Amino acid sequence: MKFLLPIPLLMLCGLSLAQAASNETVTVAMNADMRSTQPGVNRDGNTDGVMMHVVEGLVGYREDGSVGPMLAERYDISEDGLTYTFHLREGVRFHNGETMTAEYVVWSWDRWMDPETEWRCLADFDGTVGLEVTGVSAPDEHTVTMTLAEPSALLLATMARPDCGVVAVVHPDSVDEEGNWIEPIGTGPYKFGRWDHNRSIELNRFHDYVSRDEPMDGYVGGKQPTIETVRILIVPDPATVVAGLQSGDIDAAMLGSADSRSLRGVPGVELAVASNGQRNGLLIQTQDPLLSDPRIRRAMALAIDTEQAALGSSEGLGTPSNSNVPVASAWYGEMQAQGYEYDPEAARALLAEAGYNGEPIEIIANRRPVVPSYNVAIIAQAMLQEVGINAQVNTMEWATQLDRYSRGRYQMMSFTYSPRFDPALMFEQITGDKRQEPRKVWDNSQAIALIGELSRTEDDASRQALVDELHTMMIEDTPLLFFFPGVSVAAYREHVEGFTPWFGENPRMWAVRTIL
Repeated sequence: MKFLLPIPLLMLCGLSLAQAASNETVTVAMNADMRSTQPGVNRDGNTDGVMMHVVEGLVGYREDGSVGPMLAERYDISEDGLTYTFHLREGVRFHNGETMTAEYVVWSWDRWMDPETEWRCLADFDGTVGLEVTGVSAPDEHTVTMTLAEPSALLLATMARPDCGVVAVVHPDSVDEEGNWIEPIGTGPYKFGRWDHNRSIELNRFHDYVSRDEPMDGYVGGKQPTIETVRILIVPDPATVVAGLQSGDIDAAMLGSADSRSLRGVPGVELAVASNGQRNGLLIQTQDPLLSDPRIRRAMALAIDTEQAALGSSEGLGTPSNSNVPVASAWYGEMQAQGYEYDPEAARALLAEAGYNGEPIEIIANRRPVVPSYNVAIIAQAMLQEVGINAQVNTMEWATQLDRYSRGRYQMMSFTYSPRFDPALMFEQITGDKRQEPRKVWDNSQAIALIGELSRTEDDASRQALVDELHTMMIEDTPLLFFFPGVSVAAYREHVEGFTPWFGENPRMWAVRTIL
């Protein structure tokens, strides 16, 4: 018997079976509603994923995490590294039909940099955390210049961040006369349509979209939307998503490894798997009286079989790695492939040397289906107990765990880091002064200095050498244990093409086609 989505859910979301099967509409399930329509403001990962269809910035991330031009045709950097000149593509249109010019780029920048906007990335550009943009101007309608207080290799990488809304270029009609946000009028391949909160989101194809000529590459390159309407259905329950894919009421969805298991071999359903920019592992509170001893932290690393932890936590889909740089990144090389050796006997010897006497060590985890937090914790617990470490798993609601993470109130924690594309941002995410930022895991002044150098260095070979050095130091200090990068599983009906997983995790519906 064919299993259908509950009829009340279909009605609430405005979805009919005829619509789901239509060649003009693709229905995609998303596990939670987005938070707002203002890019980079009151956002989360789902919000970013939706907004990347509606808005674009001067630059964006490629498939491998490097940066490429988007609304800029190209950009130049002055010899002193203080001036960036963006040459804009001509003929690009906003969703209201007006042509995108330099004045709109400057207007958008000024809005994001206004503290009243509450843009999450204000501190990343105003000098608060290092990078300081001192001026943005439009010498002519096709040119924008940005000046910096000091050279930085992170300007483009930060501008390309989805969580910053890619510093979206939007039309002033996105706000009312008082400056209050209405809705995004961007240049993306889809226009924002109807939003039925906690039920569905509708994106409509922008027929006047002007694509780049290159092949699609991450968030940049060519975008040729063909689906007339993308209907995003908010379905928090993974089992309901699986049932909808089986029945055909849902055309596509991103799933966790465990949830995709029941779809293997199901007629009419295809699966595609890729490593993404997340990193899964165990955080260690190095200020804890017990775990401040590096010998105990090292013993933990030796006690856990990285391959077993990775494959066992991901239904066999994860790629084992102890690196903070994901395996799909352009910055992952031979050095990042080196990590901890599994050696239980050496772990026991280190514990004895450190005088460990069976004191309990708590591992905090959560049971959210979208991350492997609980599975990682349970597998690690068993291996730690095998060498005599009294590891205990304590599950919490995600909001509680996140608060504990932000305050640094834990001994150990099974945690998933969200994607960062540039290596300086990857290491900045985990490194810092705990007195100022308790959420930081690796408090090492030499590492902090190296990250600062990495942020200023533009030469790729020199940057790779710094990334390699940071990896070696992290493995030696053992402030945390990474086991594998995130796994993206794209599940889709056989009539859907182009719904592919990638480093950036969120789907890109401008690549999707349907087969009649």
